[in-house]
Amino acid sequence: MAESSTDCQPLERDTRSSHQKQTIFLTSRVHPGEANASFMIQGAIDFLLQKNNKEAKALRETFIFKIIPMLNPDGVVNGNYRCNYIGADLNRRWPNPSKLLHPTIYYTKKLLKLCHQDSQVLLFCDFHGHTRKRNVFMYGCVSPQTEINQHKNNNLIRIVPYLLDQKNRLFSFADCKFAKEREK
Repeated sequence: MAESSTDCQPLERDTRSSHQKQTIFLTSRVHPGEANASFMIQGAIDFLLQKNNKEAKALRETFIFKIIPMLNPDGVVNGNYRCNYIGADLNRRWPNPSKLLHPTIYYTKKLLKLCHQDSQVLLFCDFHGHTRKRNVFMYGCVSPQTEINQHKNNNLIRIVPYLLDQKNRLFSFADCKFAKEREK
């Protein structure tokens, strides 16, 4: 990163051991042009920080939240739409990020692995914007595990989007996808 810094600020003092809590990992703005992703993650942060909201407090007490609101600050600062300062689409670098060329993905992946060692990572959600689709929807990953576990795991990834669709008229389960597209 070009002269960027990172801060870790706890949402609430931890009253239980991290081994007793599952982790929810939220990231955003891997594509600089998706400014609406910043508004969405800011809304999530604002909600989680509400002191008098019982749901927010219950979430903070139950889970560890790791939030990276901007995965591509250099791309944002330089006015890029999809790439970082060297022209790399960081969202395509997750399988094998370079410490030098894709540092935010490299260190985020390292933090994710570390969190998974300390506690179970229950959810990883990367906020994006879309150029054509409206409403809120999710893209999920298909599990590459054994055939027996694959069916169970692939159904599990649909539960949160389905419940969101049932509870919020702005969420569209019909627009969700749970398989990686060939060109991606």
